[in-house]
Amino acid sequence: MTAIDAKALGAGAPSRAAQMWDQANWSQIEAEVKRLQVRIAKATREGRYGKVKALQRLLTRSHSGKMLAVKRVTENRGKRTPGVDGRIWPSPAARWNGMVSLRHRGYRAMPLRRVYIPKSNGKKRPLGIPCMRCRAMQALWKLALEPVAETLADANSYGFRLGRSTADAIEQCFNVLARRASPEWILEGDIRGCFDNFSHSWFLENIPMDKAVLRKWLQAGYIDEGTLFESRAGTPQGGVISPVIANMALDGLEAAVHASAGTSRRARNKAQLNVVRYADDCVPRRRNEGKSSKRHAA
Repeated sequence: MTAIDAKALGAGAPSRAAQMWDQANWSQIEAEVKRLQVRIAKATREGRYGKVKALQRLLTRSHSGKMLAVKRVTENRGKRTPGVDGRIWPSPAARWNGMVSLRHRGYRAMPLRRVYIPKSNGKKRPLGIPCMRCRAMQALWKLALEPVAETLADANSYGFRLGRSTADAIEQCFNVLARRASPEWILEGDIRGCFDNFSHSWFLENIPMDKAVLRKWLQAGYIDEGTLFESRAGTPQGGVISPVIANMALDGLEAAVHASAGTSRRARNKAQLNVVRYADDCVPRRRNEGKSSKRHAA
């Protein structure tokens, strides 16, 4: 083989980074992440938040956590949608190098790219598209935060949750309304501009994760038609971790509704209060105190 032939073969050979990505043992990686997530959920149930923090740090610095985070953001529907830097990670080499770049020290969140998608009512919904590195970092922290969120979540919360769907919310509505003595009043609620108006200070005080990283995401701002805008409130629709922290902010609504009926179990049973929530859409129901058997929608 001549030197020219060897050079030609070498040019077509996969890079070291591509080989490292392609040779990943995904079953082992997923098992390692799952093991840490189970430990985080257990510590949350026991109220040991110091241990939760230590385990989250372990997961978000782990090779397995970083690999799985990059895998998820490069295999979802938005994998070909770039952020403000115009970059995506389409190749195995790019994915490996992206994984290596997930370091907390010196991390800076880039502004989001603002896009608009049409809604069924003719209006447009604003979405904030993070760059790939921020997307992967959010996916990494989602792995560490989701066990806490799932452990503390409202019983009848169905939106953007593991193993739950719109069909499950519909089924719960049916279960509540199909009884012989079912609630007679049905109220549909939708929080106006919910994602846009969450309090940053509440997130920073109550979301159990690295506050410095969370602050960078919340205050990254967004670029719309070439202009940089500040973000002083809310969490962007389109962010990987946004549904998780939004659900955590809304958890407690169910308990608050039940508390309105009184402190005793008998009073709560008599009121027949039920809440089914899908993200920021909720359907509270209560028994009508009057004699009418008609159901009303408001």
